[in-house]
Amino acid sequence: MTGHVSRRMLLKGASLSAISIMLSPAFARVGPVRDARIERLIAAMTLEEKAGQLSIFSDPSRVDGPPVNPGLVAQSMATVQREIAAGRMTGLYNGIGVAAGRELQRVAVEQGPHRIPLIFAGDVIHGMKTTFPVPLGEAASFDPELARRTARAAAVEASAKGIQWVFAPMVDVARDQRWGRVVEGAGEDTWLGCQFAAARVRGFQGDDLTAEDSVLACPKHFAGYGAVMGGMDYNTADIPETTLRETHLPPFKAAFDVGALSTMASFNDIAGVPSTGNHHLLTDILRGEMGFAGLVVSDYTADAEMIAHGFAADGPDAVVKALNAGCDISMQSGLYNAHLPALVRSGRIAMKTVDTAVRRVLRVKQALGLFDNPYRSLDLAREARDVRLPAAIALAREAAVKSVVLLKNDGDLLPLSTTAKIALIGPCVSDKGDMPGPWASFPDFASCVTPEAGFRAAMGPTARLEIARGCDYEAPLAGGIARAVAAAKAADVIVLVIGESARMSGEAQARVEITIPAPQQALAEALAATGRPMVVLLRHGRALALSGAVRNAPAILATWFLGSETGHAMADIVFGAAAPQGRLPVSFPQASGQEPFFYDHRTTGRPQLGADPAWKARYREVTTEALYPFGHGLSYATARYSGTTVSAPILAGDGAITVSALVSNTGKRRLHEVAQLYVHDKVASLTQPVRVLKGISHLDLDPGQRARVAFTLTRADLAFVHPDARRFAEPGAFDVWVAPSSVAGIPVSIVLD
Repeated sequence: MTGHVSRRMLLKGASLSAISIMLSPAFARVGPVRDARIERLIAAMTLEEKAGQLSIFSDPSRVDGPPVNPGLVAQSMATVQREIAAGRMTGLYNGIGVAAGRELQRVAVEQGPHRIPLIFAGDVIHGMKTTFPVPLGEAASFDPELARRTARAAAVEASAKGIQWVFAPMVDVARDQRWGRVVEGAGEDTWLGCQFAAARVRGFQGDDLTAEDSVLACPKHFAGYGAVMGGMDYNTADIPETTLRETHLPPFKAAFDVGALSTMASFNDIAGVPSTGNHHLLTDILRGEMGFAGLVVSDYTADAEMIAHGFAADGPDAVVKALNAGCDISMQSGLYNAHLPALVRSGRIAMKTVDTAVRRVLRVKQALGLFDNPYRSLDLAREARDVRLPAAIALAREAAVKSVVLLKNDGDLLPLSTTAKIALIGPCVSDKGDMPGPWASFPDFASCVTPEAGFRAAMGPTARLEIARGCDYEAPLAGGIARAVAAAKAADVIVLVIGESARMSGEAQARVEITIPAPQQALAEALAATGRPMVVLLRHGRALALSGAVRNAPAILATWFLGSETGHAMADIVFGAAAPQGRLPVSFPQASGQEPFFYDHRTTGRPQLGADPAWKARYREVTTEALYPFGHGLSYATARYSGTTVSAPILAGDGAITVSALVSNTGKRRLHEVAQLYVHDKVASLTQPVRVLKGISHLDLDPGQRARVAFTLTRADLAFVHPDARRFAEPGAFDVWVAPSSVAGIPVSIVLD
């Protein structure tokens, strides 16, 4: 069977969900639903062997990097080999090394009961040995093609190290910056999240999923994990179905539409049902509506955690609920191996359900080419050759530069001269260990470029550079501030690198206050008191609430965690070898208490408009505006937007209109501008966001040059999800902006007929 839907199928009453599956790119990759080789294997397997194909475990024998999961009781290589030979695991994750991988695969295909190959997986979130900016930072480039390229480079290195499946990209839309896992995604906007989800899947999987340098992508976490209450990891996500479908599901659909063949169920519950055991989510929506043809893997021990949720009574009950919901693979808990055979024999789980899950797993292995080439991506020559390639290193620097956002540059303090006397201060300025950032599972620390190294390389042998730590990330250093102040007084300008350490961002790193840690804030206050001009380079995995000397510094850059080439990229921007072009993928609040905070909120009946704030939707201490809004970003030149026009005032039927604006470079340096298209439905049956991003366009302008940027709008761009789960646009009036951020510009009006 191919992706063709015949007239006969329609006449026989083929369901729309079945047809959508047959037409999906994912279906084309996995091939026929019933493959003869796979069906023979399923028929020959025991229940114990089927449970093994639905179980994946950590590979402690091959770990190479910092821990990314709770502690494990390490298994010996002999134990792992015995389990593989008995057919009790489908694969291993978070271990690398080709020689060990080949040996484990040899056991599977020579000693395993049915010679079924293993799959080797890993948390490759933003690079392997060459680390790129964290995904949130890379999203600040507003350049999905850049993300495709970095994912492709990461796939080359990961596959060279023996990995065939990556637990990435994370495509959760994150609207509360207290959540530590904001750092793994593309930020607060759904449309932008869709672009980056699709780009990263295309990069990881490449054009041929069976190729040696291709890896299986795993969009996660399905679903609604970015909506956990209070921004606290593993917490409840209590969200309406319309919000789930409007905000949180589209990036997954974008990933599946370009061929992603796996997804990971999220830890959280939605409306009281944990995702791992949520049949409505994993079967009705994922497979029925979205036409997903791949496999679902649980998150780390998430099936067992349904017991702590109070949703499952015990281990066997957790297996019943997870497998019947549509969770094919259990990660790490061992519950499927322990209980599934007895549950089938007792009738609590149907054999058909087990076979369906096994079929999905085997079809994905087949799509990866593992049955025909079980040693794919286990090549000793590639392991030595295809890691830390010059092109990957250059790409890491390019991506880091393009991820930096210039938030503020009063008096054109930046760029600095390489001949200036600079005090480079901060806890990370000479710390290679913090450069890769959070969720760097397999980094090459030795090759990381620190800010000090990057500045010295840019300034040359005559560099006038004073170095001081000042404090630790979250603790003072004895005499640290005094030494930093002395360095500042001996310099012309201060470059202060502060913010979060890699340990403060990522999984299980929710923060009550998303502020600069107190010791670093004290350092900033002391340096500001010297009177020297100060440039602040923020390192962070979330939007931050800035205050005091940090907020008041004349120049501030959001530099996120930039990866291996951090120091070079920082120097490129600070000294003007490159101009900042990034835009914020998350809104910076004025205070932590504004969270959750995002630009595309709905208006209230008492919006905070006008000079009088009384009896309005507001806090007593701050206005409702962001400190720095979504889409904001400056450069070393200035852009002026004018002449916004529409090709027609009315959008009729299935037609389209063009929205355009004139963008001029009014500065003295070359400008890279990121124009953004926003829309607002003025009156609708459900209240609509004040603005929603619908397009971005990059353009380069020389001083004095201007160009017209154009976007196309269709009826689909104006649609929203209704209570019956249908998505369609309602006729009426809309405001449209072409602007440099989510709060800038003057709207023009259009009417949808």
